[in-house]
Amino acid sequence: MSLLGRISYTIRAKLNALLNRASDPSAELDYSYEELRDELQNVTRGIADVTTQKKRLEIHRRRLRENVEKYDRQAREAMRQDRDDLARRALEKKQAHVSQISELTEQIDSLQETQDGLVGKRAELSSQIEQFRTRKETVKARYEAAEASARVSEAFTGVGDTMADVGRAIERATERTERMEARAAALEELEESGQLESVLDDSDDIDRELDRLSNEKAVEYELETLRKEMEADEQLRETAD
Repeated sequence: MSLLGRISYTIRAKLNALLNRASDPSAELDYSYEELRDELQNVTRGIADVTTQKKRLEIHRRRLRENVEKYDRQAREAMRQDRDDLARRALEKKQAHVSQISELTEQIDSLQETQDGLVGKRAELSSQIEQFRTRKETVKARYEAAEASARVSEAFTGVGDTMADVGRAIERATERTERMEARAAALEELEESGQLESVLDDSDDIDRELDRLSNEKAVEYELETLRKEMEADEQLRETAD
């Protein structure tokens, strides 16, 4: 299985495993997303390593090409000076470097293909991770909505119990209120009929008789006082006439 295939399989496996677990998926989905981004960073570093190796070989090839040009100049100069031996040695070195350049070119081309393939796979992997992020946010939103709905249902159940208690309290308060209203109406009726005093009066007949006599004496005393005052006023008028 290729690197991209293994990572794609890992993405699907992680998502399916998280969806089937009973624990809170939000944090785990975020954690898995970060893990996938780490994998993407590893691929990016791998591309950088391949590119670095390719650049190193390209620098070495450039130096070899410079040497090939140098040995070619040396061979020509030796031929002008009739030094075939020196020209031969320069050409031998030139050919050795040309052979190395050919091998390096093949390796560089191979590394370039590897780099291009990794860049394409990285783009595809980045797209899949972005799709995972979208699915992750969708799953999180659904989970949070379901969690909120569950909390509301639990709260509603608690409110139902509370309302039942409140209903019973209201019933008890209503009963007490009705009893108090009935008592107030009864007292009002007794008061209007004049029976309230007798109902509330706890004194005996002797006390009531004594109170009656005392009231009568007070009335007689006031009448006598009033009579004397009127007689005195009459005498004063007669004297004045």
